[in-house]
Formats: sequence, structure tokens, C-alpha cells
Amino acid sequence: MVNQWILKLLLLPLALLYGLGVALRNGLYAAGILRGVSFSMPVISIGNLSVGGTGKTPHTEYIIRVLHEYLPLAVVSRGYKRKTSGYLDVSVRHDATQVGDEPLQFKRKYPHVAVAVSESRSLAIPRLMRSFPHIKVILMDDGYQHLEVKPGLNILLTEHDRLYTKDFLLPVGRLREWRSGASRADFIVVTKCPPSVTKLDMARIEQDVRRNVKQQVFFSEYHYGHPYKMYGQGERLTLHPDIDVLLVVAIAGTEYLLEYVEEKCGDVFMLSYNDHHPFSLFDIGEIERRFKHIESDRERIILTTEKDAMRLDTHRERLAQLNLPIYILPVAVRFLGDTPDAFDQAIKDWLLNFKR
Repeated sequence: MVNQWILKLLLLPLALLYGLGVALRNGLYAAGILRGVSFSMPVISIGNLSVGGTGKTPHTEYIIRVLHEYLPLAVVSRGYKRKTSGYLDVSVRHDATQVGDEPLQFKRKYPHVAVAVSESRSLAIPRLMRSFPHIKVILMDDGYQHLEVKPGLNILLTEHDRLYTKDFLLPVGRLREWRSGASRADFIVVTKCPPSVTKLDMARIEQDVRRNVKQQVFFSEYHYGHPYKMYGQGERLTLHPDIDVLLVVAIAGTEYLLEYVEEKCGDVFMLSYNDHHPFSLFDIGEIERRFKHIESDRERIILTTEKDAMRLDTHRERLAQLNLPIYILPVAVRFLGDTPDAFDQAIKDWLLNFKR
């Protein structure tokens, strides 16, 4: 612990220098010297102040699920760690190296929803509108720091156990910008709430994270479904103590997931990589070796997340040859409070009152 504090003190000048650059950039936008582009179509941004782990992907997917049956919508994303560049309409036939894992996940789960990747959202949105003139709403994935676009609705996510108010700038902490950046949010969602969270906890956290009286604060938790086989006919599995698990993950903030799997299963062994890690054939071999070295009389499986499965799938042929029992753990968002549908209603109310 002492060594960590010494390291943070040594990194503090870098964090302050980084914060100065971010403040200068944000100040240029606030002063109108740099201008964000507004659109006549409703644009909803979902993002965070920190680097990963807040649940951006499942919350974006939640909004898709709420709206896609009523309004034709599109998603625009950067396509983090893809090997391509420029604007690209995402197809179910793409792989994660071409478009990124999150956009591919959205497209494969909702094939009728238009998904595009581009480094510049301000250029991507007009192209989306031209290519798909029937679209009525655009979701901007991970768009909170991309001030080149001025969204109609700004949704900020912050993790229950790592509130932005208790964090600091990179590289000392995990914040991409100063805490004051939360003032741009219209909605703030406190994510990954534990089952033990109380109304009193929520009231205290709401007072802590809210930056102005106009902001609406919501609370959500993860709900994990039954794992399904990565390659098969939709075979489902119920997790129980007589199953040992090799948990293969390359996501930020794995504590919530690990706690859930350990609670449900027997012995859990975790093979962890950096967030968005591009799995290689060497990694596939390592997964096979680690799995085969688990000594147990119980059933054994490999468990991974939906996002990680998008990147593992780039080695589909090799995985098919190995015939490993790989299962994907689906996750969905549930909103908490006396009126769990308040978030859904707030989104719909905003869309109904949207003015061009």
C-alpha cells in the first residue's frame, strides 16, 4: 500500500500535465472557439469519465433493446483496436479485427440495426444518415469525450464501487478528464450496483454524483443469464457447484463477474488479459493448456463474455479443431429503485420532446 502511494506521488506531475491539456481542450469548446456539431436527428451519447469497466457495452445494448422495436436506430462507434481505418458499415460477416468487438456484438445481436465505425463521429453520422435515410435515432457509443459532436442527450456511466467522485486523472487514477466533466451529463447511471445496495445508499450516492439539479440519476445492476455454447445449436448450461470453470476474460473491471462465477460454481481459475486484447493463436494454445491442466472429477468448462467471444471467434477454425467446451455468459442490465422503468420512460420522454 505504501509503495502504491509513492508511485502515485511520482505520477502526479504527469496527471496534472494531462489534466491541463484536457482542460485546455474542453475550455476551447466551452468558449465556442471550437464548436461541436449538432444534428437535426436525436443523438444519444453513452460514455464515461474513466477508462473502461463501467458497463458501457451492456448499457448501450440495453438502449438498443428498449428502442429498436419502436424506432429505426443506428449505432456509431470508434471500433477500438480494429486494424482498419476510416468509415465502415459493420456487417455480421466482419470479424473483430476489422470493426472492433463491441460494434460487432451489437450487429450480430441486432442485425437489422445499422452499425458503423469511424474515428470521427462528426463525419460518420452524416454518412449514416445518407446511407440509411430511414433512421430516426443515433446512439453514439463511448462518445462522452468526443466533443466534436454535441449530442442531444448525454448519458454518463459511473461504477458503484469506483465512483468518478472518488477517482483521479490518469495515470494516477482512471479518469480521462477532470471530475467537473460530469456537469455535461443529462443522465447519470450508477452501474454494477451490488444486491446489498439500499435506498439510503442510493440517496447518498445520488447526492455525491449529481452536479446540477437538472441531472437525473439512475441505478443499475447486472443480470447474468444461462451460458450458451460458443459453437453449437444454442445449447444452454445452468451453472452449479459441480462445475469447475476456466474463466477467460479480456475486459476491464472483472471483480463483479468473478464474484458471480465463484458464487455459482466449484473451483474457478481465471485467465485474464488486458481490455480488448486481440487473441492470438498462441493465446488459444495457452487456453487449451490451462484447461487441460485443471485436475478435477467434476464437469469442466471454459467460460467467457460476449465481448471476448467476438475476438475469440477470429480463430473459429482452430477452436473448432480443438473442440473445447467454450460457453458464453450473457449479461443484461436491470434498473433499480421504486420505478425500475423510470430510465426507459426518461429516454422515451426525451425523444418525444426532441426539437430539431
